[in-house]
Amino acid sequence: VQLQASGGGLVQAGGSLRISCAASGSVFSEKAMAWFRQAPGKEREFVAVVSYSGGSTAYADFVKGRFTISRDNAKNTVYLEMNSLKLEDTAVYYCARSRIHTTQRRNVGDFRYWGQGTQVTVSS
Repeated sequence: VQLQASGGGLVQAGGSLRISCAASGSVFSEKAMAWFRQAPGKEREFVAVVSYSGGSTAYADFVKGRFTISRDNAKNTVYLEMNSLKLEDTAVYYCARSRIHTTQRRNVGDFRYWGQGTQVTVSS
């Protein structure tokens, strides 16, 4: 399974950005997909997860109401729409493929395959 994240960049606080993750090498629609992020000097943390069908989602408290995760199984792609960005959202964002098809698992160890990460920088 190969995951390729893209769409990161520099955005002003309060702005919006959409990042994408294209998957190949396996049946994309079989497993849940998630986004994690890692800021310098910090551990990688869960951001959002979407179920195999896209019908169920879950979010970390610090992004609820601002970020939206979605997927297009026909395009083998998962998205993260980020609105009302804050300085503290600055991080490398990683997409990951879950070991299961639902949104219940949200720890780093629950995800076997990872993309290379895309940098999101929020400026004041």
